[in-house]
Amino acid sequence: MFAKAFRVKSNTAIKGSDRRKLRADVTTAFPTLGTDQVSELVPGKEELNIVKLYAYKGDAVTVYVSGGNPILFELEKNLYPTVYTLWSYPDLLPTFTTWPLVLEKLVGGADLMLPGLVMPPAGLPQVQKGDLCAISLVGNRAPVAIGVAAMSTAEMLTSGLKGRGFSVLHTYQDHLWRSGNKSSPPSIAPLALDSADLSEEKGSVQVDSTLQGDMRHMILEGEEENGEAHQACEEKSLSEAPEDTSTGGLNQDSTDSKTLQEQMDELLQQCFLHALKCRVKKADLPLLTSTFLGCHMFSCCPEGRQLDIKKSSYKKLSKFLQQMQQEQIIQVKELSKGVESIVAVDWKHPRITSFVIPEPSPTSQTIQEGSREQPYHPPDIKPLYCVPASMTLLFQESGHKKGSFLEGSEVRMIIINYAKKNDLVDADNKNLVKLDPILCDCILEKNEQHTVMKLPWDSLLTRCLEKLQPAYQVTFPGQEPIVKKGKICPIDITLAQRASNKKVTVVRNLEAYGLDPYSVAAILQQRCQASTTVTSAPGAKDSLQVQIQGNQVHHLGWLLLEEYQLPRKHIQGLEKAPKPGKKK
Repeated sequence: MFAKAFRVKSNTAIKGSDRRKLRADVTTAFPTLGTDQVSELVPGKEELNIVKLYAYKGDAVTVYVSGGNPILFELEKNLYPTVYTLWSYPDLLPTFTTWPLVLEKLVGGADLMLPGLVMPPAGLPQVQKGDLCAISLVGNRAPVAIGVAAMSTAEMLTSGLKGRGFSVLHTYQDHLWRSGNKSSPPSIAPLALDSADLSEEKGSVQVDSTLQGDMRHMILEGEEENGEAHQACEEKSLSEAPEDTSTGGLNQDSTDSKTLQEQMDELLQQCFLHALKCRVKKADLPLLTSTFLGCHMFSCCPEGRQLDIKKSSYKKLSKFLQQMQQEQIIQVKELSKGVESIVAVDWKHPRITSFVIPEPSPTSQTIQEGSREQPYHPPDIKPLYCVPASMTLLFQESGHKKGSFLEGSEVRMIIINYAKKNDLVDADNKNLVKLDPILCDCILEKNEQHTVMKLPWDSLLTRCLEKLQPAYQVTFPGQEPIVKKGKICPIDITLAQRASNKKVTVVRNLEAYGLDPYSVAAILQQRCQASTTVTSAPGAKDSLQVQIQGNQVHHLGWLLLEEYQLPRKHIQGLEKAPKPGKKK
C-alpha cells in the first residue's frame, strides 16, 4: 500500500474527544494490550496528529502520528499498527517468519508467498483467513511487515505451503516508515531460542548460501504459480538497505557514532550559517524569526534531509536563536509583543566567515510529493489574441479566420501590412492612417462612423487589440503548448477570518501553473510549522485551494517567487503579508 509515494491531504492536531475515541478503538482492535500499554501508545498530553492521505492507488488512509512517528493507520474503518508500534509491542499480532532476501520484494509491493515462510520448531501460529499478522525475519523477532492472512493456518499446511500467504499492507522501508524517524528494527531474540542458539542460527543463515539459493527458487516458484512472477531480487541482507531509504530524513551513515538529536543539531547550525552567509542581506533586517526559518533556513537544507527543530536538543527556534545570540552571531529583539525579529547580524563572525557552503544539488528546486521529489520549472505564459467574427474581414487578407490565435507582434504586422497594401497611410502625415470601410466597421464605435476619418498609428493598433478577444498560451517544459481563450487566472492569495477569530491564508489557482496543491500544502506545513488543509475551491469546478493557519503570505511569496521563479504579475495578494513588527 505504501510501496510508492502517498499524497497528504491534511495534518492536524488531534482533539481531546478524538484522542479518547482512538484509545477505545485501540482497546477494541487489540485486546491483548493492557490499560497502561494503551495509554503509552496513545498518550494523554503528548503531541498526537491526525494525517489524512491518499495512497498511490487512491485509497483514503488516516494515519496517527506520535513523537514524529506514524503509530497507527486506519483503512476502511480498520485499525492497523505500524512497524514502529510493533517494535514496542512485538507480541501484539501473531508473527510469521521469512528470510532476509524476501524483505526487498515486500518493500517493492509484493505479497508474501507461502514458500517463503520459515517453519519454526513449534509450528506456524494459528490464524484464520483475514486475520491481521506480523512478519519478521530469521534471527530477529522485530516485525518488518504487517499483512492479512489469505488463508487459515490449516489451509496453509494442507496446500503444502504453496500459493499466496499474506496480502502485505505496510513494511519497514516503505514510504509510511520513511515518514517517521527511519530507525532500524531493534534486535529481539526469538522466543524459542537462547542466545547461544541464536548466534548459531545467525551464523548458519549467513553461511549457507545454498539454502538461500533454494529459498529464492521456492519464492519465485510460488509467485509464478499465482501469476505474479517478479524479477529475481539480489541477495541483500537486512543491513544492506536501498540507497534511497534516507530520502527526506536524516543521514543514517553516522548513526552509529551520533544520535539523531546530535545530527539534527548539526543540521540546524549548518542551515543557520548557510542562510546568513548566502541568503540574508543587511537590507532584509529586521527579519521576523519565523520568516528566517521558513524562507531562508529551510531552503538551505540539503537535498534528502529534513530540518525538524523539535527533534533537536533545542526543541524551539527561540531557544536556538538565543544560543546564537549568546555566541554574538546575531541580535534578536522583540519588536512587538510576542513577535521576535533578527535586528543585527555579525557577518564578520568567525563561524560565518569560516563556513564552507555545500555544493548545490542540481535538483534543489523541487516539489515534495510524499517522499518523491520532482523538479519544477515554471511554465512559459504568453498572451495571445483571438479573432472574433466582427474582425474577420480585417484579418482574412492575411490568411486568418474567426477563432485564429495571434501574438501581439503578429497583429501589429498584419495591421501595418494592411494599411500599406491598401494605400491608407496619409501622404501628408505618415503618422496618420486613413480609415477605409473595413477599418471603420472593425474598430470604430457607431457614433464615430461618420466623424473619425483618420487615426494615429498607436491609436489604431490599440483599438484593434482591444477589439480582439483575449487568450493565452501556456507551455510546460517538455510538453505541447496549451492555448485557451480568456485571461489566465493569477494565483490568488487571500486572508480569511474563521469563527474562532483566527486568520487563515487561502491560496487558489495553483493547478493552472502546474503546481500540485497537496505538494504545496506539505511544504508550507513544514516551513510555517502550521496546520494545512486542501479543500475544493468554492465556485470552481475541479479546482482545489490550500488553507494554512495564520498569515503565511510571506512564506507563500518566497516559495512562489524565489524558489519556483513564477513572475510576480501572475500572483495577486502578496501585499497582504504581515509587516515586520506586527503580530500575525
